[in-house]
Amino acid sequence: MKKYKVGLVSLGCDKNRIDSEIMLGSMSENYEITNDPIKADIIIVNTCGFIEKAKEESINTILEMAEYKKKHNCKLLIATGCLTQRYGSELLELMPELDIILGVNDYFKMNIYIEQFIKDHKKIAKVDYSDENINQGNRIISTGKATAYLRIAEGCNNCCTYCIIPKIRGKYRSRTKESIVKEAKELADQGIKEVILIAQDTTRYGTDIYGEKKLHELMHDIAEIESIEWIRVLYCYPEEIYSEMIEEMKNNDKICKYVDLPIQHISNSILRKMARKTTKQDIIDKIKLLRKEIPDIVLRTSLIVGFPGETEENFIELKNFVEEIKLDNLGVFTYSQEEGTPAAKMDNQVEEEVKERRRNEIMQVQHEVAEEINNLKVGNIYNVLIEGYNGREYIGRSFGMAPDVDGTILIKNADKLNVGDFIKVQITDRREYDLIGVVFNEPS
Repeated sequence: MKKYKVGLVSLGCDKNRIDSEIMLGSMSENYEITNDPIKADIIIVNTCGFIEKAKEESINTILEMAEYKKKHNCKLLIATGCLTQRYGSELLELMPELDIILGVNDYFKMNIYIEQFIKDHKKIAKVDYSDENINQGNRIISTGKATAYLRIAEGCNNCCTYCIIPKIRGKYRSRTKESIVKEAKELADQGIKEVILIAQDTTRYGTDIYGEKKLHELMHDIAEIESIEWIRVLYCYPEEIYSEMIEEMKNNDKICKYVDLPIQHISNSILRKMARKTTKQDIIDKIKLLRKEIPDIVLRTSLIVGFPGETEENFIELKNFVEEIKLDNLGVFTYSQEEGTPAAKMDNQVEEEVKERRRNEIMQVQHEVAEEINNLKVGNIYNVLIEGYNGREYIGRSFGMAPDVDGTILIKNADKLNVGDFIKVQITDRREYDLIGVVFNEPS
């Protein structure tokens, strides 16, 4: 019997990427996986529904994939993920090109629904939801041979006024340490050298099932896996960072001295409107503490400009903070007025052109900060993880670079390296957010 070929497009965050990898893993026995949509009999779009631009990208991608039903092999188009969970069967009515839509907790039934549709050709909309489930299972890793993301918790209890995620993904729920370490060992057996721990809020890990924060213990246990060489932690809410976590990061050589802090804003009045559980001074104090305890730490953040009621004074306060605190990397989002969130109903919504101007101004300031920081790296020697070859030079990252967002290191004189190798590189130059270096040969 012929095996149907399945192609998948994954959109949105790295948590979505893990769901996509689990889907592919669950289908690999019964179907042939392909990266070419022209050859695919079945196409899955794992959507994002976080903000307006993400929703637009998801819808456009579905419509783009629908063209393969008209012109090529595709007989079945499936949408999954946050957009489908958010809008349910309404999406099936609005987009008749779709045959099946599934919510964020229905992936384990994917094979059943595909067989059902092939049998009777009746459209299916299943967006059942459970606050108990966490998607787990065998994965087909899509991040190359050396790096993989590892989800440690699902959902969120923070309920920031701009964010729809708690309504889509539910309450915060941690995986057990045993299940996470087991998966980390399985990734190591596949050759993975760097694991990146993710959740909506990694620093809260363990509070729901163990009654206290356990991220430091989890990092320690994963570091015991011999072939894992880097452990990176993303999405650490500044108010939840705690002393044992800092100590483990400081003293454990396998843990990257890198923290992603989703600050969002610095003005106390805006932080209150966002329902953030911190203040300007608390954020600054936590950054100073991290830099004091771990002098070579690399800090990244994300900011939102144009939140309802953000005045020019609030914005200037944020811009001054970016200029003065000199974070290594940051991303800036313009506020997206999302239906179903408290902020969407707030007065004093900011005009789009003002949001864009403010975003551009912050990014210009950060560009100058990043130039200053990267210039100081010239001459330094870093341990670099090799990720690929572009035909001219090898490409890698240091501990201070998360995949896809923090630039890369281009190595000029390397010869016969493999993906997953760690080598010492001396930085000789820089190009925008990328660094240029040569293999460092230690003096004999």
